[in-house]
Amino acid sequence: MSSVCLGLGLALSTQAYADPVKVQVNDDLVHFPDAQPFMDGSSRTQVPIRMVTEKMGYQVNYSMTTDQQVKVKISSSTKSVELKTGEKRALVNGQPISIDTNALFTGGRTYVPVRFISEALGTMVQWDQNNYIAIVAADGKYHAPAWYKPQPLPFTIINNAKKYLGVPYAFGGTTPSGFDCSGYVQYLFKQQGTTLPRTASQMYAGAGQFVSEVQPGDLVFFSETSSSPITHVGIYLGNSQFISATTSYGVHIDNLYSGYWGARYKAAKRI
Repeated sequence: MSSVCLGLGLALSTQAYADPVKVQVNDDLVHFPDAQPFMDGSSRTQVPIRMVTEKMGYQVNYSMTTDQQVKVKISSSTKSVELKTGEKRALVNGQPISIDTNALFTGGRTYVPVRFISEALGTMVQWDQNNYIAIVAADGKYHAPAWYKPQPLPFTIINNAKKYLGVPYAFGGTTPSGFDCSGYVQYLFKQQGTTLPRTASQMYAGAGQFVSEVQPGDLVFFSETSSSPITHVGIYLGNSQFISATTSYGVHIDNLYSGYWGARYKAAKRI
């Protein structure tokens, strides 16, 4: 017999659904071992429900009908919801209620629209667009997402880089107690699983690809003259700014095109 699944009943774009939808009850993520979320023809996202209802304190029972549809009953000591796949109506504590999206039976699974279920059970559902999480507030409170979508490498690097503003310069330094310019860049990328050469000149010679238009997260390189070796490296932040470990100010944000740095800027590379 099928397991029971619950449709979010929240309209998502195809772009948004590029990442898997997650569900949490209060502060806990719900684990779905087999049946996974999908978007139906009404742009509603459908996700498994058995583990959700159990966390909410409800029981789920279902039975196959003679027309190969599934009857579902979700109940607690005070509430009862009954519906049938393929129909846009249900019974809530015995009273008929309309459903805006069909309950579905497909792939051996039964899916039920969550907007209807949440309203029928008097439960608030938050939708976190950034992290694609439906937050079922069984306790009636607002909850922060229990999982955050990992940011692309450049933005993770930038966010982490700013945490070390003001760390003093140390010749040969490779830790937050003190950095030189290449030690700082190498440290940040290592935290994200990317190994870079040790020195600025080695990074310039052998890491990533040269780019003509600099973007946030790119490495930016500097030299004292157009013909001298690379002597400094930093990370571009956007809006003409870059961050690096400087001898004068430690980890510091500067303008890439300022008089001092602009005259020494050599090139950018993307890792």
